Amino acid sequence: MGTMQVAFTEEELLANCPVTEPLVAGGVRCHGGFDEHGTYRSPRTRYRVPAIVAWGEQNSERFSSELIDVPLERWERSFPSAGQARFLIRSGVPEPLMATLTRIGTVEGYGANIRLLKPTDLQRHFVEDVGGTAIDHLGGGLFEAHGRDEAGWEEEAGHKDMWFAAREIAFGRSCEELDIEAMLARMGFGPGRPGAGAVRLLPDAIPPELEMMVSLMVRVLFIEISAFHTFAWAEDWMSDSELVAGDGEAARLVSFIRADESPHVGYLRTALSEMRDRTWVGQDGRHYAGTDMIGRIWDPLLAHSLGPARDEGRRGALAEVEFWCAQHKNGADILAEFEGLGAP
Repeated sequence: MGTMQVAFTEEELLANCPVTEPLVAGGVRCHGGFDEHGTYRSPRTRYRVPAIVAWGEQNSERFSSELIDVPLERWERSFPSAGQARFLIRSGVPEPLMATLTRIGTVEGYGANIRLLKPTDLQRHFVEDVGGTAIDHLGGGLFEAHGRDEAGWEEEAGHKDMWFAAREIAFGRSCEELDIEAMLARMGFGPGRPGAGAVRLLPDAIPPELEMMVSLMVRVLFIEISAFHTFAWAEDWMSDSELVAGDGEAARLVSFIRADESPHVGYLRTALSEMRDRTWVGQDGRHYAGTDMIGRIWDPLLAHSLGPARDEGRRGALAEVEFWCAQHKNGADILAEFEGLGAP
């Protein structure tokens, strides 16, 4: 472990792997590309991926602990199911799926706000040394790389526009004729919702800005982990060339997004593990166990993600299905059969 590099410049953490062919989807130049073997290479991973591995191994050795994690199985699979999605398309009601893809892309766009966090001198919050850790690089490339992945950078599109491109490839039509804002409102989704008016969970001596940063990291981590169900769901029905347009191109695009998201999960769980295993220092000089500080944030946010947030998302998706079924003369029959295809 001692020979592995653990200190990186921001330029290194934002550096791309060499590619010989760019990724272009639906006429849009996206980030990432393909190497000489035709293998997709995610953006900004030349040093970021090995750095995450090195930091994780270092922390496990230093504190004899495993990295923090939540099994994907804790989250329910996507709703509507892949079978229900296929049924809606065959029934001439694709709009709820277009709305879901729009919501996902919009969430990706909001996720780019993590790059607005520019923490400095995080060492003052911890007793143990944070040099050469993921903590030490959050404001030195990790948050910035995450934000660029989600929203794009300069002329290259990121996940937000890649989801929109997948939507238009799959359905062979633009969404310009759809009222996107109304769709998002029906699904109970809007800007500024996550964490709005959050109640403090940590002692007053812990700076509010530190608690806000850690809370955002935990929320984003849960979104990123649960999103792997969404990737599997979208790749499932989008790969059906008899059902959707594009000869599988939309599904392949989603698989590239899935690959891009893995470093996000990696650095977030690594940095949070490092914080969990260290002793926190309050503004009054008092010491606090990192396990307690992370636990106070982690436990309620996980309960919310697995409970109310999941239920709210399901209600919003169902409301969109009901709305579009109602636009058809036989909508009641379509809705009844749709519901019959759901899990017991």
